[in-house]
Amino acid sequence: MNDIARTDRVPQRMLDFLQVLDRPPLAVFEHVVQVASTLTNTPIALVSLVDRDRVYFMARTGFDIVEAPGEGSFCRSAIANPGEMLEVRDARLDARFATSPQVTGVPGIRFYAGIPLVIGEDEAIGTLCVIDRVPRVLTESQRVALDCLAQITIELLEARRRDLIAQDHARQ
Repeated sequence: MNDIARTDRVPQRMLDFLQVLDRPPLAVFEHVVQVASTLTNTPIALVSLVDRDRVYFMARTGFDIVEAPGEGSFCRSAIANPGEMLEVRDARLDARFATSPQVTGVPGIRFYAGIPLVIGEDEAIGTLCVIDRVPRVLTESQRVALDCLAQITIELLEARRRDLIAQDHARQ
């Protein structure tokens, strides 16, 4: 079996294997972010993938930017704790993000909630996240809904991974 097919601790290798960077978004992921935005009543929702140097937005609603620098990003911070949601209620008051250009400039992020997308065995490759330009707090039902959508996103990515592994086996 290709060693990338097994869970690798380097997210970049998993992202390369999945072949999801720098491609047109798949409609199903666009639907996920639209539902996430609607359920949480936030203007922005993203499926983000964190590679070596950047955060690539594989699917997005309410956001025209395709990628952002990875250093100091909300999404990179979220994947640091793969088992939990990162919720930043007011980024201006959070020491980790208060001076970030994403907060002080465009897009003017005030609220962020992101759930790590964990593929294989504990490999966080990105997030399903929602963003607002005003401070807010998610309700418990919104947190549950966002978590369910993140699990759907993970299952879709896992299905892609399994398909690629099967294709790799078929070629051998």
